[in-house]
Formats: sequence, structure tokens, C-alpha cells
Amino acid sequence: MNTINFEDIKLNDEERQPCEVWTRVMGYFRPVSEFNVGKKSEFYTRKCFCESKAVVNMEAYDIAAE
Repeated sequence: MNTINFEDIKLNDEERQPCEVWTRVMGYFRPVSEFNVGKKSEFYTRKCFCESKAVVNMEAYDIAAE
């Protein structure tokens, strides 16, 4: 079995290709490249939601299951 050392893999700029980023906006998906300047700025300042941080200390709340 061969082991791959990813640190040894080098790409030249000519070998790279752009990656198109899509996101969900107002209920449908759109490429970020088509956003206007203001929407692009808002997109890049977004914070990712982390569910594990949101449920910390949930035992302290008395929430009834429905």
C-alpha cells in the first residue's frame, strides 16, 4: 500500500483552475460571481453556523418536546 504525502504535491499556476462558489440566496442557488459588489461584500463577511456551539448548556432550559 502506497502512502501519499500531500505536502509533496505542488501545482503550478497553469495547472490550477477556478472554482465556482454557489450559495443559497432568497430560496434559490446562485453563483457568487454574479452578485453585485454589496452582496459579495456581505457574503465574504458571513460567519458559519456551528450547531455544537448553539446547543451548549441546553440542559439549563426547560423545553418540552412536541
